[in-house]
Amino acid sequence: MSANPVLLNVEHLQIRVGEHGPLAVDDLSFSIAPGEIVALVGESGSGKTMAARAAIGLLPLPMQVCGGRLDFQGRDLASVSPEELRAIRGASIGMVFQEPMVSLNPALKIGQQMSEALRLHTDLDPPQIRERCLTMLRRIGIKAAERCLESYPHQFSGGMRQRIMLASVMLLRPALLIADEPTTALDCLAQLDVIELMLELTREQGTAILFISHDLSLVARYAHKVVVMRHGQAVEQGTIEDILLAPKAEYTRQLLEALPRRGVLEPLPASNGPLVEVDQVCIEHPGPTSFWGKRQHTRVVHSASLVIAPGETLALVGGSGSGKTTLGRSLVGLIKPCAGAIRFKGVDILKAANRTHRLQCQMIFQDPYSSLNPRMKIGDILAEPLRHEPGLNAAQRRERVTQTLQDIGLGAQFVERFPHQLSGGQRQRVAIGRALVRHPQLVIADEPISALDMTIQKQILELFERLQAQYGFACLFISHDLAAVERIAHRVAVMHQGTVVEVGAREQIFDHPQHPYTRQLLAAASPLEKLPDGGYRIRPAI
Repeated sequence: MSANPVLLNVEHLQIRVGEHGPLAVDDLSFSIAPGEIVALVGESGSGKTMAARAAIGLLPLPMQVCGGRLDFQGRDLASVSPEELRAIRGASIGMVFQEPMVSLNPALKIGQQMSEALRLHTDLDPPQIRERCLTMLRRIGIKAAERCLESYPHQFSGGMRQRIMLASVMLLRPALLIADEPTTALDCLAQLDVIELMLELTREQGTAILFISHDLSLVARYAHKVVVMRHGQAVEQGTIEDILLAPKAEYTRQLLEALPRRGVLEPLPASNGPLVEVDQVCIEHPGPTSFWGKRQHTRVVHSASLVIAPGETLALVGGSGSGKTTLGRSLVGLIKPCAGAIRFKGVDILKAANRTHRLQCQMIFQDPYSSLNPRMKIGDILAEPLRHEPGLNAAQRRERVTQTLQDIGLGAQFVERFPHQLSGGQRQRVAIGRALVRHPQLVIADEPISALDMTIQKQILELFERLQAQYGFACLFISHDLAAVERIAHRVAVMHQGTVVEVGAREQIFDHPQHPYTRQLLAAASPLEKLPDGGYRIRPAI
């Protein structure tokens, strides 16, 4: 790679918040050669995305470049005109944003959005544009390409939207692809598909990749070089072998230490029977209504059976769309199964007239920002579930809220704050606190650490473990993060296309998987693991 000419050269870059604000990026330097994959890693707020956005002139206000150089193909990007920069952006430098649902216009069909760049940067006529779009969609694994062009973004899963975004960017065959957290919130198989697609397209077209990620395992597997950032500065940079597999900087070692590892679990309390029994549950989603008024139903969960003991953490893993969240929601009464039984402490909750069991079952939703009412203060959010506690007066409810804030690691000053005033990690703590304020016997945690950086993930997992030991609740832990599952779960259930294909103890699933799909999941994960000598390696696939 070193023999190749430099494609992008960043020298002493400085980005300031406003005219007199603090530096978001301070004295950052790195370079990318054609066909090279360079990763920017670090905690949230370290300046990774700002540095990448500066290269294409898309810094959000009040951010502004106040020093250094950004040279692309020998041209100083700071000296080019806005018209020239717009010509470079999209045609020569493409960017895949973190959240494809936000970057795709929900009011426009996929075909309209994909063809826009071709209309702006090429002389192709409409039939040629359509054919190139169809070819690229088929290239990324979308079989019904014609139907895809006529569809809207909301009709696709997160993984498919990410593929479509990547296809849209690669249509113009850019020299540099900036991928900002392109695999966030995707399951490990979808992550692998997206990354492999990026690599294949770069091999064919010689595209370089600036890969922004907090997933160190992915970076270690696919990047050539890595730049570790903290507080807007490069802590260290070099090859993967030098930086991630044999770290020297203390901060890099801290990031690697934050990676989840198999922990020692506390023994389960003695019990007379299971807390929850899911027996042959089937769930259907209603489809469109035909001309004759008949509604078609699609079965998304097929005869699922699970058992959760008191105090136990059962992890439910599988690809996106496998039915994990749907099954979890059925346990708290948000979705009604069409067949089967769900017994809570021996009572079939699908047939019981009394719904008091719901007060003993609480849910932590995947996105804490959308699940927290933006108009309610944190104190009111935590107090709301206590309205169903008739034995508590107002003073006792305030005391319970204060105690819960202490338990989740937030001070009393957070009572008067709103969700938008909190960081992602703090919002997740509030979501956990809201679920635990009633001291439930069962908690369903739906992707509780997705989209959080490694350090915050570690804090949330440690918090969850501590609170489970304190309150003694059982947990259905729904996640695609197998490293987190390996740390926290007593047993693991694997779902594939709505069916539970394998259930077993943590050690059995991770060390001796039986089902081919389980082995496929584990092979796609391949996390970094610490060696006895202090170094790291990518865990070999089973």
